[in-house]
Amino acid sequence: MTEPGAYGGPTALRIMLGVHLRRLREGAGVTRTDAGWAIRGSESKISRLELGRVGFKVRDVDDLLTLYKLEDGEERDRLLTLARDANNPGWWQRYDDLTPQWFHSYLGLEMAADLIRTFELQFVPGLLQTPDYARSVVQLGRQDQPLSRAEQDRLVSLRMSRQEVLTRQRPARLWAVIDEAVLRRPIGSRDILRAQLEFLIESARRHNVTLQIIPFDKGGYTATGGAFTLLRFNDADLPDIVYIEHLTSAVYLDKREELDTYVVTMDAVSITASQPRETESILRKAIEDLDR
Repeated sequence: MTEPGAYGGPTALRIMLGVHLRRLREGAGVTRTDAGWAIRGSESKISRLELGRVGFKVRDVDDLLTLYKLEDGEERDRLLTLARDANNPGWWQRYDDLTPQWFHSYLGLEMAADLIRTFELQFVPGLLQTPDYARSVVQLGRQDQPLSRAEQDRLVSLRMSRQEVLTRQRPARLWAVIDEAVLRRPIGSRDILRAQLEFLIESARRHNVTLQIIPFDKGGYTATGGAFTLLRFNDADLPDIVYIEHLTSAVYLDKREELDTYVVTMDAVSITASQPRETESILRKAIEDLDR
């Protein structure tokens, strides 16, 4: 098991602890109902704990480990430490007043991911946005309730902080596939878009970034349902997760059959897209067209 705190965020730690608790419960032959009774809760509470969707009380974890007859003292201490660490707030929680609760889980998973594969139809992926481009996207999303300059600054800061996942000591790998329409849509202004395209050229040269573009001349392709992100982790206790964002909510998929469908779809759009070695020339052509 990965050492507690290795990922630095509570979301992944909750999922890891939930996986271990489920395995221990099933190994002990205890039902969710009986486990819920032991911690003065319900079957649904145990289900949420095992899925990592709620925080843990260390006392509850201790009681469950006793119920499951875990006698390995070192393993017990490690799981209790994991429970404590899983309750620590993530760095992104200082933006709670500006971001929806359903997005917080994604931020934690993104930070813990070893591989991030994303498909985008409308915007440059957040992990590859410049500050000016990010500010323009933020403004588009809040036209019903305009944000103050200070609020915009904080949301842009959040997006820039997220990008550290690509530059940290053990950087995540990013594999992004975007539609050519993203390169042509003047988000903010022509100057902002030009700077964004130039930044994509720089980003695509990183050893841990693969950027592919689906050109217009490819016609139609699969994944017409919209953008999605596939997250893969370096720990066997963390299942792959598909993240799909809606206007007022998000969906997190981790069932094997659902994951397989999205992996096949992601592979299909990657095959449809131009090869990574062609990305820079496509981006430079888009910049030239902007200047005409």
